Amino acid sequence: MKLTGRQRAFLSGFLDLYREAQEPLHYTAIAKRLGVSKITAYDMLRLLEGRGLVQSEYVLRGKGQGAGRSSIVFRPTPQADALFTELSGGVENQALWEAEKQHILNALETCDDHQDLLEELLRRLPTSQSPLVQAAEMITAVILSLHLLSKATETSGLFDKLRSLGLPGEAGLVALGGLTMGLSFVEQVNRQLIEQLLAYMGRYQQIVTNLNAESKRKLTGFVREVMQMMER
Repeated sequence: MKLTGRQRAFLSGFLDLYREAQEPLHYTAIAKRLGVSKITAYDMLRLLEGRGLVQSEYVLRGKGQGAGRSSIVFRPTPQADALFTELSGGVENQALWEAEKQHILNALETCDDHQDLLEELLRRLPTSQSPLVQAAEMITAVILSLHLLSKATETSGLFDKLRSLGLPGEAGLVALGGLTMGLSFVEQVNRQLIEQLLAYMGRYQQIVTNLNAESKRKLTGFVREVMQMMER
């Protein structure tokens, strides 16, 4: 099912709110938490309902003003959960994620030549089955590229910038794209390397946008572990 980036982001936020509340949500509460207008939230929910991703129902209000009047609330359908499970790597790929994560961390800890690991990651990127694994490989490739060039005057600032970002959630994960672009202006950089990284950056940005909150937390935690190893 094809959704626009805006629709995917809204649905992802709605799913996170529903998991947090564990009950159907009124569109005004969704609008407030997601930072959109009430009309936008309502229209988006109705659109997603038409796609079979959201279900609406009417409930009676309790005590207080408007008691006894019906109010419309929304819940995600199983199809919505299935869609985002697929986009964010899938429950079935949990073992694959853990194995790849451990492989990269072990390689960083035991291998002195990070160039070999970088080349391995670049070879594997086109064939990665899991979006979450592909994002982790892309992030590691960018960090290794910056680290290998960190002694050059032009790139030392980029690696410092990566440290200062701290990669706080989605904003920091998306910021990696800008750092990759920054590498393209460094004379000492391997042109073939940067062309490969930039070729995958569009796919990486799409993956990060589609990942649910839990997967983003996994990815952010992984990046912190990689950065800690690179700073030893």
